[in-house]
Amino acid sequence: MTEEQQNPEQVPAHEGGRETEAPTEAPPADATPEAESAPEAAAPEAPKEEETPSQDAAETAPAVPTPAPPAAAPVPSPTPPPAAPVVPPPSAAPLTAPTGVPQVTVAAPSLDADQAGEYGRVDDEGNVWVRENAGERSVGQFPDASPQEALAFYVQRYLDLDAEVRLAEARLPHLNAREVDSTLTSLKEQVAAPAAVGDLDGLRARVQALESAGAERKKQAAAEREAAKKAALEQREAIVARAEKIANRDPQKTQWRQSGQQIRDLLGEWKEAQRRGPRLDRPTEDALWKRFSHARTTFDRHRRQFFSELDAKQKESKAKKEELIERATQMSDSTDWGRTTIAYRDLLEEWKAAGRTNRKEDDELWKRFRAAQQVFFDARNASNAQADQEQQENLVKKRELCEQAEALLPITDPKRARSALRPIQDAWEQIGFVPRNAMNEVEGRMRKVEDAIREAEQEQWRATDPEVTARKSALATQIEDALATLDDKIARAKESNDSAKVAKLEEERAAKQAWLDTIS
Repeated sequence: MTEEQQNPEQVPAHEGGRETEAPTEAPPADATPEAESAPEAAAPEAPKEEETPSQDAAETAPAVPTPAPPAAAPVPSPTPPPAAPVVPPPSAAPLTAPTGVPQVTVAAPSLDADQAGEYGRVDDEGNVWVRENAGERSVGQFPDASPQEALAFYVQRYLDLDAEVRLAEARLPHLNAREVDSTLTSLKEQVAAPAAVGDLDGLRARVQALESAGAERKKQAAAEREAAKKAALEQREAIVARAEKIANRDPQKTQWRQSGQQIRDLLGEWKEAQRRGPRLDRPTEDALWKRFSHARTTFDRHRRQFFSELDAKQKESKAKKEELIERATQMSDSTDWGRTTIAYRDLLEEWKAAGRTNRKEDDELWKRFRAAQQVFFDARNASNAQADQEQQENLVKKRELCEQAEALLPITDPKRARSALRPIQDAWEQIGFVPRNAMNEVEGRMRKVEDAIREAEQEQWRATDPEVTARKSALATQIEDALATLDDKIARAKESNDSAKVAKLEEERAAKQAWLDTIS
C-alpha cells in the first residue's frame, strides 16, 4: 500500500518553500484514483500477487488534491493555479483476489456514486466535507475544480473502500487466523477517518461485524488447522511405515529395482507433504524423519550387501563354469560314446548346481559349454548314423539266414539237420548287430529252429539208449504181471457178483494198461 493509501490525509505539498493544502503538481502514478482503486489483499503474501490497474490508466490519471488532516478545519491559503484536473466517472474498483486465494463471489456495492454523493458537500472555497453521525468532517480541498468534480473524486475513494470491505466479506471464510488479523487491522485503519465521501458509518459497522465473524473464523481455522495437522501426521506416519516395511523385507526375496523406485516415490511424497501440508511440530517431524531416513539407510545397506554377495557368488559361479567348459572341451574328441555321454550328463548337473552369473555372461558361458559338448555329440550322431545303416544291412542278412534255417523244419533226421544248421550259425555270428527293435524277431526265429533240432536229438537218444530199453522192458514185464493178477481178481469178483469191487479193479487195470502203452 502506498503512503497515500496508508494515511491519505497528511500528504504535504511544497511550493515556494511553504506547505499548502492544494496540489501544485500531479502526484505519482501509483497515487492516482485508478491506482488506489485496486483493493489490497489481507494475506501477507498477497500484495506481491495483487493485480494493479494498467499502465495506460496510470498515465491518464488526474491531479490528486491533498486531503486535509482529520478533525482540523480547512485553512484557506493562496495557491498557484494548478492544471485543471480530469476526474474520471465514478466507478467501483475491480475486485480481483490475489493469487493463491480461492475465487469468491463479491456482493454488489451497497451504494452507487449518486447515493454516496449525498453524504458530502463542497463549500465555496473548494473544501470537501463528509457527513457522519458525529457531524461534518473536512476530507480535503479541491479549489480549482468544479464542485461536482471534487465531490466525484472523494466519492470514488469511498467506493474503493467499499470494494475492499466487500472483498474482505467474501474472502473471510477462506482466510487463516493470521490473514484474518491482518485484513481486519488494515480495514480498521482505512475506515477510521478516511478522506472519502459516502456512508462511512455503514462501512465502520460492516468492519465491526467482520471482527465478530473473524473471531469465529479464527476458531474454525484453528480446528481446521488441527485436523489438517492430524491428517498430515497420519500421512507422514503412513509414509514411514511403508518405507520401513520395504526396508525390512527379506533381501533374498526383494525386487530391488521396483522397491528402490517405491522408496524414491515415498521420498517424493514426503517432500510434497512437507511443501504443501501443514507444519508438524519439530520434535514429531524430526522423529518421523529419523525413522524414514533410517529405513532408507537400511534399505540401501541391504541392497549393497545383497549385490556384494551376489557379485561374489557370480564370480565363484563363473570360475566353476569356466572349469566345466575346460573339462567338456577335453572330452569332446572321445569315441567312448556310452561312458562319455554319461560324463557329459554329470557335467550338466554340475553346471546347474554352479549357480548363475549375470545374464550376459551366463549366456556366453552356456554357448561355450554347449559348443564343447556339441563336438562330441555330432561325432557320436555321425557314428550312430553309420552304425544304423550297417545294422539295417545286417538285419537283411540275418533274415536270409533265418529263412535257410527254417527250411530244415520239420526235423526228420537230427544228425543231418545239425550239420546243415552249423554253417548257418557260423555265418550268423560273423554278421554283427541288428537294430534293437528287430533283435527279438530274428533271434526268436533262429532259436526256434535250434530248439527243434535239439528236441529231435534228445528224442532219438531216448529211443536208442540200451540202458533205457532194458529198464523199460523190466518195467513192462512187471506191469504185464500186475495186469494178469488184476484179471484174476476181476473174474473172481464177477463170480461173487461184487459189482463195486469189479468197477474198482477195472479202473486200476485201465491205469496200468495206459502206463504199459506209454513205455512200450
